[in-house]
Amino acid sequence: MTPCRGARCWAACLLYLAAAGWGGAGAVAGEVLERVQTRGTLKVCIWPDYQRISFRDPRSGQLSGLDIDLATALAADLNVKLEFVDSSFPTLVQDLHTNRCDVAMFGIAMLPKRMEQLQFSTPYLQSDIHAVTTRTSRTVRQWSDIDQPGVLVGVQAGTFMEPVMRQRLRYAGLVSIQPPQTRERELAAGRVDVFMTDYPYGRALVDNTEWATLLPPPTPIHLLPYAHASKPGDAQWRATLSSFIARIRQDGRLDSAARRHGLESILLP
Repeated sequence: MTPCRGARCWAACLLYLAAAGWGGAGAVAGEVLERVQTRGTLKVCIWPDYQRISFRDPRSGQLSGLDIDLATALAADLNVKLEFVDSSFPTLVQDLHTNRCDVAMFGIAMLPKRMEQLQFSTPYLQSDIHAVTTRTSRTVRQWSDIDQPGVLVGVQAGTFMEPVMRQRLRYAGLVSIQPPQTRERELAAGRVDVFMTDYPYGRALVDNTEWATLLPPPTPIHLLPYAHASKPGDAQWRATLSSFIARIRQDGRLDSAARRHGLESILLP
């Protein structure tokens, strides 16, 4: 038997497990779509610090990013109003299970642990782990400088980078950064020497600041598919979300949105 490799194969395995019932009890079939239609509003959880995905400008309050565009398109397709609900990776599961939102749309990696607690749409992006440091750093200038004694590596609490880097780092120290602190502030303050992120966030920092430099891994570390998450148990709602991804992939809206935010290189075909 040919071994299964790559993000698309990984995603297919996860979706198979979800369809087989991995995820436990949750919403009653059809409950979410009925609630959305009755209410006339789609509630979408976002993490408003996720640049190029779901970012709120601190000055204007304006939201932008790929998943902001996709949430707008989903609400339009459902012919309902749209309401954004602030969330985060640490609170993602609770926010969905307590019905604070109907779907979480902020580039959520399909981790096995999350698959035990949530259900996912068809994936639409994939990303590996990247490193961000300062252009003037004397400690971390290349990827091989990261896992060295005395180096402090920051990760956003609740992201998939946290368990991956905890397992991979042999010599460097891991710093889990909890809101309201941010990885950028911790790096600027010298409390970490480098922080780990994904391509969307790292690319935005490099493009929008003069101090950041992005270090891609020399070889793939942990490619993961990204999808939209919801409370488990409602197969109709999962099908609705997956059909939406298929539809915008076919009609070009997904490609257009990805290009608008500079993410076309990590789109899943």
